[in-house]
Amino acid sequence: MAEIYDIAVIGGGPFGIASIVEARHNKIDKILLLEKGDNHSQTIRKFYKDGKRVDKEYKGLASSTKGNVVFFDGTKESTLNYFDALLESGKIDAMFGVEVESVKKAGDVFFVSTSKGVFQAHYVLIGIGRMGRPNRPTYKIPASLNSVVNFNLNSCGEGENILVVGGGNSAAEYAVELAKYNTVTLCYRKEKFTRLNEINEEAVAQAAKDGVITLKMATDIEAIEDMSGKPLVRYVGNTTEIFDRVVYAIGGSMPADFLAKCGVEMKDAQPVLDESLQTNVEGLYIGGDIASRTGGSIVVALNDAHTVISAIIAQKRFKFE
Repeated sequence: MAEIYDIAVIGGGPFGIASIVEARHNKIDKILLLEKGDNHSQTIRKFYKDGKRVDKEYKGLASSTKGNVVFFDGTKESTLNYFDALLESGKIDAMFGVEVESVKKAGDVFFVSTSKGVFQAHYVLIGIGRMGRPNRPTYKIPASLNSVVNFNLNSCGEGENILVVGGGNSAAEYAVELAKYNTVTLCYRKEKFTRLNEINEEAVAQAAKDGVITLKMATDIEAIEDMSGKPLVRYVGNTTEIFDRVVYAIGGSMPADFLAKCGVEMKDAQPVLDESLQTNVEGLYIGGDIASRTGGSIVVALNDAHTVISAIIAQKRFKFE
């Protein structure tokens, strides 16, 4: 008979890691972690520049943790080391390089179909992020420009003329960070920013006032061409500019197709959740980035894990010991 886990956690980010810690704290031992990347915390590994600060206070969101996982200001490296230690502190079944295809419930048991077989669990927690699949422009980017057209800050250096494309918080943060060591233009297709939190809006406005960021508003891009190894940006209206590098920050994709395969009800492109972050499917919970319309933070993800595990314990459906 196949083993039935108490909890299957899909996604090895802050929500997934904290869910495991919270579960172990409550003597839930049969835990399965499924992560499609080759290690935990893929968003931090891939989208945070080396040495980047990782602060508790982020975008004006909650900065106090509620559960058994505390969090401190640090760097990309110290944060990854901390999460390493958290995972090592409790024995779990962790599988990396595994893509989850769907989650189906039959009776009181979930069947989690993956690229490496089907696993069973009484509860399933989904903590996959948006940034793992960043939105890409509709026009084609020449393959010859792959090294100078990016969707994060990993390859960015100093002394470059950089175009940042986007109007959300990530675009604003990228532009402000890059402007410390580069010449930066921030391009947005709308006349004004409508999605920035107060902190980022003030930072961009001040940087523009100080002349360290050039704002190119109400401007859309129709093509990127290779001009002797540099991106030639062709705007609607046929004006052009040449940059050393283009960085896109035009959002991440809500994994709607996957959630639909799990039977999750959606409204306005967001999963419908109750106060404990449970979906319309009893026993199936969602936390972290995709639980919030505006995106979350590491602390919010940690608190989501505490909320979910507390709700599971309160149900007393199973005796965990």
